[in-house]
Amino acid sequence: MNLPNKLTVSRVLFIPVIMVLLLVEGIPYRWLIGGICFGLASLTDMLDGRIARSRNLITDFGKLMDPVADKMLVMSTLICFIQQGICGAWVVVVILFREFLVTSMRMVAADKGIVIAANIWGKIKTVTQMIAIIGIFCGQTVYEFSFIPAWIGDWLMLIAKVVLYAAVAATIFSGARYMYDSRALFKDA
Repeated sequence: MNLPNKLTVSRVLFIPVIMVLLLVEGIPYRWLIGGICFGLASLTDMLDGRIARSRNLITDFGKLMDPVADKMLVMSTLICFIQQGICGAWVVVVILFREFLVTSMRMVAADKGIVIAANIWGKIKTVTQMIAIIGIFCGQTVYEFSFIPAWIGDWLMLIAKVVLYAAVAATIFSGARYMYDSRALFKDA
């Protein structure tokens, strides 16, 4: 297994660690540790693709697992945030709807011998989702430290939620863009 694929697998392995940290009350500094884990996992997303392209290490495994690992990381974390009362279920439903829609379009295109590559809007969607989640971890981390004024955490959470809503907007726009760009696939409908 090459380095980019190892980075992708490591991103998947971070998921249960992050989930335990988010869902098990009483773990000291769980938001700080969870945020560090999520940040490192997000960093692997940037690195694996760059390394694979620059060293010509692109594999079928990487093509499949890289986007799956991203989606699993983001969705599992957001679902944990729902349980914590941090974000609404509608956020996850919108993101899941878009992911299923784009994945289904890619499957239809693949049956016709067409590859639907990621576009800039899909990348913006992923980056804004990850920034919002890191922001939420930062805001919650402030609440773990009594020497930091709580209003700082309140402001960080407000900013993170604004970025999360921007990520939802980017999610909707990128899904609509994929549909528009792939409209020729469905001419027979």
